Amino acid sequence: MEPGKLGVFIFMDSLPAEDAAQFAQRVESWGYTTLWIPEVFGREPFASAAFLLSRTRTLRVATGIANIYARDAMTTRAAQLALAEQSGGRFILGLGVSHQPVVEGMRGHTYGKPIETMQAYLEAMERAPYAAPQPAEPPPTLLAALGPRMLALARDRTRGAHPYMVPPEHTARAREILGKGPWLCTEQKVLRVTEPSRARELARKTLAMYLTLPNYRRNLQSLGFAEAELDGGGSDRLIDALVAWGDEKTIRDRIEAHRDAGADHVCVQTIHPDGKPIPDLDLLEVLAPGPA
Repeated sequence: MEPGKLGVFIFMDSLPAEDAAQFAQRVESWGYTTLWIPEVFGREPFASAAFLLSRTRTLRVATGIANIYARDAMTTRAAQLALAEQSGGRFILGLGVSHQPVVEGMRGHTYGKPIETMQAYLEAMERAPYAAPQPAEPPPTLLAALGPRMLALARDRTRGAHPYMVPPEHTARAREILGKGPWLCTEQKVLRVTEPSRARELARKTLAMYLTLPNYRRNLQSLGFAEAELDGGGSDRLIDALVAWGDEKTIRDRIEAHRDAGADHVCVQTIHPDGKPIPDLDLLEVLAPGPA
């Protein structure tokens, strides 16, 4: 089971259950291979994945990402194996350490050292007993990896990496660290608005929360963005690097830039041109690979 070349990333919590199922079916009919769903403050992602897998036939469903602080390693391993077996191998587990303000401020846990905590979690998953039928093939695990050490851990202990909110320059760096073989599944925000001030206004609204989180800020600084460029909503240079806005060709060129830099799979997250908290269906249809 491979993730395919092009997928869709979506915050499903804005959609009622039946609308979410219909959206997944539409994504499948358009030829996208994988649907990525995050874990934030809404629906539990494994329950959502089970629901969406049950309402589709060929679409892969991936967590982008499941928070390791939300459940212990045995529970995560059981969910991964169950979903893979029940769906015929269409589930991809994306794991991440999340962010200290979320883990401590909202969940009430102690945020450990990211590399050591993730490594221990993966080891605990490997040791976890499981007394139900196994899937036909071992299901893939990916790590939300930005920095060199987490990318190296993804290379050495999992099937690959799922970087979020990164430009193609990061994709090239990630591929160099991962080497050949591991999957590199990169998220890219896209917006079909050609007027610069309006496009950047919508992009800044989308990025506002992320630019407060230390993990993303450190990664962006490592890519050459000054701290001042991360404040005040982000500089134009930063916004343009993280959100592919413009016409269809501009957006396709950015997707291709990630592939040229070494991405195996790009999952596009559309920003609605009216600023609504829903996907841009028209853009997704335009970008669609077409039925297999």
